[in-house]
Amino acid sequence: MSTPTMAPAKTPQETSIPLDAVRERLRRKGSLKGRQPDDASRAEVRALVGTGPLRRDLLIEYLHVLNDQYRGLYQRHLVALAAEMRLGMAAVVEVASFYHHFEVLADDATPPRLTVRVCDSLSCAMAGSATLMNALAQAVGPDVAVQHAPCVGRCEQAPVAVVGQRPVPRATVNAVLQQVNANESSHPLPAAAMTLELASRGAHEVTGPDDTALAPAATGYAAYRAAGGYQLAAEVVNGERDAEEILKTLEDSGLRGLGGAGFPAGRKWRIVRGFAGPRIMAVNIDEGEPGTFKDRTYLERDPHRFLEGILIAAQVVGTERVFIYLRDEYHGARALLQRELAALQANPPCPLPGIELRRGAGAYICGEESAMIESIEGKRGEPRLRPPYIAEVGVFGLPTLEHNFETLYWVRDIVQRGAAWFSSFGRRGRKGLRSFSVSGRVARPGVKLAPAGISLRELVDEYCGGMAEGHTLYGYLPGGASGGILPARLADEPLDFDTLQPHGCFIGSAAVVVLGQNDLARDAALNAMRFFADESCGQCTPCRVGTEKAAQLMARIRWDHGTLADLAQVMGDASICGLGQAAPNPIRCVQQYFPDEVGFQPGASA
Repeated sequence: MSTPTMAPAKTPQETSIPLDAVRERLRRKGSLKGRQPDDASRAEVRALVGTGPLRRDLLIEYLHVLNDQYRGLYQRHLVALAAEMRLGMAAVVEVASFYHHFEVLADDATPPRLTVRVCDSLSCAMAGSATLMNALAQAVGPDVAVQHAPCVGRCEQAPVAVVGQRPVPRATVNAVLQQVNANESSHPLPAAAMTLELASRGAHEVTGPDDTALAPAATGYAAYRAAGGYQLAAEVVNGERDAEEILKTLEDSGLRGLGGAGFPAGRKWRIVRGFAGPRIMAVNIDEGEPGTFKDRTYLERDPHRFLEGILIAAQVVGTERVFIYLRDEYHGARALLQRELAALQANPPCPLPGIELRRGAGAYICGEESAMIESIEGKRGEPRLRPPYIAEVGVFGLPTLEHNFETLYWVRDIVQRGAAWFSSFGRRGRKGLRSFSVSGRVARPGVKLAPAGISLRELVDEYCGGMAEGHTLYGYLPGGASGGILPARLADEPLDFDTLQPHGCFIGSAAVVVLGQNDLARDAALNAMRFFADESCGQCTPCRVGTEKAAQLMARIRWDHGTLADLAQVMGDASICGLGQAAPNPIRCVQQYFPDEVGFQPGASA
């Protein structure tokens, strides 16, 4: 039997591509240089992240440290970090390239001195962010980059620019340039001028948790303890309060998840408590839904009420570790929370679970609970297929109690005051309180603490000072970009969980954006779809391709309704997570409620 022969390999001189060109191509890809770390890069990485052993789940935290120090992620540092962590380069680069706030740089690149990000989500777009961004691009120097950014969680201050990590509310060109010239990219602690508006209406006074409007500045640890704070948590941890009684109180109050899903809180606690330990808690403060800013507002004023809610939940459910996942855009809130958490841990009122504060990196998808867990574990924030559900298999494969910030914020008051206190608020048969993030064409935007079941018209008239001058109500988004769009004729519908689904919408995190007569619902829908396309994690084809294609079609004067209907069907039915499943809502709402804007005839064949 003859042995097959192979032609000898060609030398570089015999190939059609010059060797220098091959080397340059590999260098540009980062494939030639980078597999072996150099001593200088390794020393620079060690100086920032330590000498180990380095934890796999802290990869994103290490990337943040490098990104902050060098204004980007140089390839040589990624190679060195991979070596220090004993990971393959692919594992590091795939994470670094996933998040918006990381930029992988060639080793010879020079990053800008400063980056200015201009929010282009709906509320800021309505306030003229596109004009602002164009003007800034012409006005800043060559060493300053100007970029668009998705919602930065300050919709009540639209338009917003962020200089480095310092937001400029109600931004003008001069205000932004002043900040750029000052070169102060750090974020100060929340200013006293930023207030939370509360109002009282009807039979019950709707106020802050202590029957007064919340203070405009954050309540520190000493002041919170002096006012009786953490007494309840200590009683629970020390066994002076019955866990079953607390669970029943939560169930009777009707408290539901206030991040958008609305799952009953008490029931969730029981489910996770029923699985064998050890158990974990993951707290979601990645409120990236355009139009939402309530969690930031509460956190900037009363962080310890939230932390006490964590301690109560951890004890009742039996979670040994707590991960708090805070979006990267909230730089000032993170500094505040780090300070107050350190004060709590230095002088604890009772034994504490292990609490770690994790920093997001600019990914809306990480607001989805399983994507957040992937990020906590130091991975790309891609949603998991379910089942299994995270209550059983969550962080590090352990049973996990996942909660939104505001849900935990109300735990102390409900347990102290009783279920009837919380459930006594409400209109039109609904129960409880809702924190509405209101922006757009209203006289006084902001967080409005109001009874569940209030209507949009009542919310605007009673809590927002009416419509902004010169504007009349045309439509509104009841639940941010994903919650759909409703016309003014439906402004008397109750705003709450399960009340808007018959109209093709949902309340979600209660991010209300109000449109005036000079606005177009189609523009709002296009803004939302472009946001979804930009924020899709890309894991599933229906969302990755569908959102991009839908945005292209929606930019046309006349919509291709047949193709859009097909895309909406596929995205809604086949997407892995809520981003793709909810993305068609703006399309369907415009076709149903604002057909004249897009040349659609309801009832006609697509």
